[in-house]
Amino acid sequence: MKSYRFLILMGMVILSSCKDGFLNLAPISETNNLNFYRNQADMLNAVNAAYATLQFSGQYGQSMYAIGEGMSDNTEILDAQSGIDISQLDAFTTLSNNGIVNVTWNDHYRGILSCNTVIDRIGAVTMNETIKARYTGEAKFLRALMYFNMVRMYGDVPLILKETADVSEGYSYSRNPAAEIYTQIVQDLTEAEKTLPASYTGADVGRATSGAAKGLLAKVYLTQKKWQDTVTKTKELLDATTYDLLPAYADIFRINNKNNKESLFEVQFKKGGFGLGSPFNNRFAPRLAGIAVTTIGAGSGHNLPTADINNAYEAKDLRKDVSLAQGYTASNGSFVAARYIKKYLDPAPFAASDADNNWPVLRYADVLLMRAEALNEIGFVADGEAFQLLNKIRKRAGLPEKTSMEISSQSAFRLAIEQERRIELAFENHRWFDLLRTERAITVMNSKGFKVQAHQLLLPVPLTQIEINPSKIKQNPGYE
Repeated sequence: MKSYRFLILMGMVILSSCKDGFLNLAPISETNNLNFYRNQADMLNAVNAAYATLQFSGQYGQSMYAIGEGMSDNTEILDAQSGIDISQLDAFTTLSNNGIVNVTWNDHYRGILSCNTVIDRIGAVTMNETIKARYTGEAKFLRALMYFNMVRMYGDVPLILKETADVSEGYSYSRNPAAEIYTQIVQDLTEAEKTLPASYTGADVGRATSGAAKGLLAKVYLTQKKWQDTVTKTKELLDATTYDLLPAYADIFRINNKNNKESLFEVQFKKGGFGLGSPFNNRFAPRLAGIAVTTIGAGSGHNLPTADINNAYEAKDLRKDVSLAQGYTASNGSFVAARYIKKYLDPAPFAASDADNNWPVLRYADVLLMRAEALNEIGFVADGEAFQLLNKIRKRAGLPEKTSMEISSQSAFRLAIEQERRIELAFENHRWFDLLRTERAITVMNSKGFKVQAHQLLLPVPLTQIEINPSKIKQNPGYE
């Protein structure tokens, strides 16, 4: 993927002039003056600039795990020195001036605006029509992914679907109802799946495919409780030969096995000193571990597995030792009990926070479990297809099959799916959003000692956004 990553770097340079704040709409203003988008190569660079934003700290570089895992019962912060912003999220004391809340909003809109630039500009460019359709599909997939994350985190958000060339235009945008955001997400993904290829070769491996669009659309339908649409869309993925479970769970996360047969979409990272490496090797290591876990650079103590998830694994579950460690061996040879995530370890990072791990956004195992959940919601069938899908996941994990003797009702199957999703997809940013989607967040979290209030199911709108445009952007209820 050499050329892809080189152009990501170029995209990051272009985007570097975009200052904090929703209304600072570079790189659009700069590229207007340069008449930048003239040919197919320029459009490739523009598409790669949109991909590049996925690596930003406000997206998959930090925010998605801080929210998707840190706000759930899967992970925690044990040392305040790991950072006040992430500690607030973990403890449900988040304020509207929280830095992660702010950068999440800004970096998602930086990505969305980059997608809009591609979609608006590409029609006027003389280039191969098949490639043009593909680039448009990639931009729509990325825009849908970013809006899907935004609407789940903030609720109503501004829906911006065109290139913005003048910062004054930003003052016209207010927050659109979440239903409108979902309508656009579905439209983008429906259009994207028609123009994206099923797979890529060479340097293009890792780009959005038709399968990625189908998988994300299935998750959107599941979130909307559109059970039959979820079943229909997941069936398309099951009928294809593109995806399958890997025989061994550990193989999914190996550095030398990126973008494997189980992967629908990953955020691409590449170590090497170019600013494209992943930071998780250091972020997820215990703060006092030195180089015992990371080999280079200190740990940040982010996203540490809780005792609750440690105890949630069944005996002999093969996924546990792949997913988390119970501690590390210190330089003096003693064992230090301090749990940490193992899925994103790189045995040979280039430098601190410069590792080779991709981030899995969509996996085939997720598709199987989504289908099982939707089938059960349509109607519980004892030992039916939903059971078969659940047991396919459990078999790989070395666990016995579940039958209707143990799971005898629709409500019991819901809990079985919730448990299996938690363990199978642990530390991949699904747990908090699963609890939101099933309306179980308050019940589950408060049963474990948290004090989650209804308004905290959404993040506060960043204070900076309200101060910039107080007549249009209002705060979520319950926050000051």
